[in-house]
Amino acid sequence: MLSTSPTSNPPAAAQRSPLARLAALPRDARDTLFLLAVIGWVVLPQVTRLPWWCTALTATILVWRGVLAVRGAALPGTAWVLGLLAVSIGATLLSHRTLLGRDAGVTLIVLLLALKTLELRARRDAFVVFFLGFFAMLTNFFFSQSLVTAGAMLVGLLGLLTALVNAHMPVGRPSLAQAARTAGWMALLGAPIMAVLFMLFPRLAPLWGIPNDGMTGRSGLSSTMQVGTVAQLALEEGIALRVRFEGPVPAASDLYFRGPVLSTFDGREWRPLLPRLGASASALLPPTGLRGLGEPVRYTVTLEPNNRPWLLVLDAATSAPAGPGVEAVPGGELQWFSTRPVTDLLRYSVVSHVDWRAAEVRLAGVPPQYRELPPSYNPRTLALATELMRSVPGGAADKPALVQAAIDRLRTGGYVYTLEPGVYGEHTADEFWFDRKAGFCEHIASAFVVLMRGMDIPARIVTGYQGGEPNALDGYWVVRQSDAHAWAEVWLAGRGWVRIDPTAAVSPGRVGALRRLQPAPGAFASALGTVSPGLAASVRQAWEAVNNRWNQWVLNYTQSKQLDLLRHLGFRSPGWEDLSFVLIAMVVAAALVGAAWARWERSRQDPWLRVLAGVRQRLAKAGLELPPASGPRGMADAVTNRCGEQARPLADWLLRLEAQRYAPRPAASLSALQRELNRLPWPVFR
Repeated sequence: MLSTSPTSNPPAAAQRSPLARLAALPRDARDTLFLLAVIGWVVLPQVTRLPWWCTALTATILVWRGVLAVRGAALPGTAWVLGLLAVSIGATLLSHRTLLGRDAGVTLIVLLLALKTLELRARRDAFVVFFLGFFAMLTNFFFSQSLVTAGAMLVGLLGLLTALVNAHMPVGRPSLAQAARTAGWMALLGAPIMAVLFMLFPRLAPLWGIPNDGMTGRSGLSSTMQVGTVAQLALEEGIALRVRFEGPVPAASDLYFRGPVLSTFDGREWRPLLPRLGASASALLPPTGLRGLGEPVRYTVTLEPNNRPWLLVLDAATSAPAGPGVEAVPGGELQWFSTRPVTDLLRYSVVSHVDWRAAEVRLAGVPPQYRELPPSYNPRTLALATELMRSVPGGAADKPALVQAAIDRLRTGGYVYTLEPGVYGEHTADEFWFDRKAGFCEHIASAFVVLMRGMDIPARIVTGYQGGEPNALDGYWVVRQSDAHAWAEVWLAGRGWVRIDPTAAVSPGRVGALRRLQPAPGAFASALGTVSPGLAASVRQAWEAVNNRWNQWVLNYTQSKQLDLLRHLGFRSPGWEDLSFVLIAMVVAAALVGAAWARWERSRQDPWLRVLAGVRQRLAKAGLELPPASGPRGMADAVTNRCGEQARPLADWLLRLEAQRYAPRPAASLSALQRELNRLPWPVFR
């Protein structure tokens, strides 16, 4: 018979699975680990927005607290907690230069939540952690109100509610799953109240502001243009705006959504003209000077937050964009601006004419800045301008022919539209026209405008978005960041400013067929494309349609929609006072219905029998099944026989319940016994 040494097999505990080891932990340790997991879930979306040290410190504290719970070790003393608090405050000051504002405030909330877990000694400490967790959960909506964020925070809400319900239960009983079911019912019962408050609570202006709300890192067009600025946008598939046309969609070649106009050039960078000319610049080309040709295009724009003031409109808008919370002002050069940066989803209606003529001012009225070029830059382009003026039959005076000659050169000169033209040097226009002959829209537009100004033709660059794609599921036209574009406008006698898109001459498909250059798809998109070539596009369209519904019906549920709801209910000229009246009436009605239901429920059964049935139900869930006819004394004998002296407090309580019913002069009231039951230690049935 072979013998084996004691060390030949691993200990039984080591052979158990992680779930088995978790189940073997004491109940309070498992509850603590659950709460720490919920906190981690709530904080997780903030990781990319918090300073790196805050993420590292928070993770370290949560892991440390989890290890202490598993080992059953003592919590750190006050000195440790105060020291970490001092480090947290100091690091926050160094990172944000303040303790106020959104970013610094969120950093402190996350750190305080993590630090408070090191003080989980009593129920009151747990309540502080719960409500800090609720507040930390809400801070996620400071940065994003997307459907994904809302779904993730709903899971976090249910987790925190489960922990809160569990904290009110007797130690060890009932199970965490039962607490989760109770929390789910609480959330479900509260959903109608939440829906009523959402629909009827008056949308008033905020009573306080959040300092330093600049959304750094947001994708969007820039107020200046250097080589590479628009290329970075071309690689992004994020949505810039959604458009819903009331009638037929204009032709693809007319879908130009106007953004910043760049008119001054220092050899390296294009900038707006307005800062140089001041307020008088709005008279350069006010929208009221437009003359629309053909039928107007009516549409509604849903603009994504970009922290910029531009109101993107289809070229060219003949009236101010209008919508709830929209304060539009003309900015000259056919631009429309919001009075404040767009930091939230913005919806506005616009009327545009895709076929338009600008105010026919005389050449003397065009500011000279539209013909200026920096000295000592792009000498070969200037020589090309001179050559073209000599070769055109009409000479320098025939401006339309000069423009056409430049377009013909782009079309037949072997120029290529690409996202990877390489890094340009000092003379960007020279390199494009003669050396590289490759670039994307900003290289092409910049070189074209430099050539125009070299021929004494007023010209400027317009940036924005061109094209888009329809979503067949919801009928919206989706314009992405990859649709970012730059084109040119030249001034011609008798016509005023005229749009010229030189990129269309190099790559007609970019404008006419909306074939934009795209980066290589990711692993997930490649896998879907392998299964079905159109599956990835269908999945994306379905998700974007759902997300758009969320934007339109939830994020864009404004006071005007609330008032429309009241009009449907019969109010002729509703205001916020009517909203308040309807809300209060519904709250009172709900309270009366709840009170009537509670009174009816109590009248259906004797209160004493209801308490006894509740105890019997709890015993059944704990593993001790008793006949429905069992009285308090029989139940007391059963729990004593099952658990011995451990069940003595519950058995004594059951005898007092019996005395309250049958004794001539009961020592305690039924309500007092109910309160006592909630404080009793509940026996563990094996």
